Amino acid sequence: MPPSKLAVVVSLDVEEEGLFSGAYPRSGAGLTNIAHLSRLEFLPREFGLPLTYLCDYPVLTHGPSRDVLSDLLGRVGGELGAHLHPWNTPPFPDMPWPEPVSTAVMPVEVFRAKLESLQQAVEAFAGRRAASFRMGRWNLFRRAMAVLPEAGFTVDSSVAPLRHVRGGPDHFLAPADPYWLRPAGPGGPRLLEAPTTQLPLAPKSPRLLHALAGRLPGRARDAALGFFMKTMTLGVNPVWMPEPTMRLAVRSHVRRGGRAVTMFWHSSELLPGASPHFPDKAAVDGFLAKVRRFAVWLRRTFDVRGATLGELAGPDFSWPDRSSGTRRRSTGDWG
Repeated sequence: MPPSKLAVVVSLDVEEEGLFSGAYPRSGAGLTNIAHLSRLEFLPREFGLPLTYLCDYPVLTHGPSRDVLSDLLGRVGGELGAHLHPWNTPPFPDMPWPEPVSTAVMPVEVFRAKLESLQQAVEAFAGRRAASFRMGRWNLFRRAMAVLPEAGFTVDSSVAPLRHVRGGPDHFLAPADPYWLRPAGPGGPRLLEAPTTQLPLAPKSPRLLHALAGRLPGRARDAALGFFMKTMTLGVNPVWMPEPTMRLAVRSHVRRGGRAVTMFWHSSELLPGASPHFPDKAAVDGFLAKVRRFAVWLRRTFDVRGATLGELAGPDFSWPDRSSGTRRRSTGDWG
C-alpha cells in the first residue's frame, strides 16, 4: 500500500444487550439492538467504509439477528467476523472461577473448544469460517492468542494499546499500527494483529511510565497506568473520545508513520437505553451524527481506503513482521 494511503477499518462488536450492567448470563439476554445496525449503512454507501461485524455466539445462533446481518451483507457488503464471549459460548465445563473467566487461567483446551463452537456457528450461517476475531472484554492473554491461527483466524483485533485493567492482559506498550505476530512454530500459520487505534500524546512517554510503574506496589501501579490511559491517550473510538481528540489521534498517528486506523464500538450502543452513554434516541442520533462528521473529515483530510479487518491481511497491504526483529521484544501479551 503506498504510504499516502490511510486504511480505515470500522469494526463492530455485535452482541447481546445487558453487558454494561456487569452481568454475564449464559442465555436470555436481549438481541433487539441488532436491527439497529442498519443505521450504519451510510458508512459503506456514502464514504466507502465497509463494516466488519464481529458477532458473538448468541447473535450467530439467533434467526432474526442472522436475517438482519444477511440482509446487510447482501446489500452493502462487509465482513462477518467472530467475537468470543466465553460465558455464553459452549462448551460449559465446570471451572473454579466466576464469570467472566479470564483467558489467563481458562484451560487452553476449553478456550480452543469455545473457538471451535464459534467458528462452527459462523460457518453454519455464512458457509465459511471467520478470518477476523476479537476477544470479549479485551481479555486475550498471550497463551490464548497463540491458539487463534489453528482455529482459522488470520487477523486479531483484541489489543487496545495503552489500556490498563487490573488483572487483565498487558497490552500497554503495543504498537498502534498492525503487525504480524511471530508464528507459533516453524512454517506455522501467521496472525496479523490489528490493534484498535490508541496512541500516546507524547511518543516516548508510555515506555518510561510503564518502566516506572513496574516498580510501584499493585494499587499505585494501577493508578499510574490508569491515569495515563485517561489523560494522556489519543484514540478514535467515537464513544470514548471527543471529536477533537479523534482528529488529533489520526493526525498524530499518520505523522508518526501510521498507515491504518481501526475504529470500534458495540452494536448495543445503537439501541437507546442499552448503554449508559446513550440513554435515549437523541443521544444515539447525536452519536451517529458525530460518526458521520468524522467520516467526512477523514475523507476530506486523507487519501482514505476503506478496509475490513480481514482485508488488512491480504496482499494489498504490507505490515511489519515482529519475527524479523523490527520491533522490540516484549514480555506483554500483545506480541
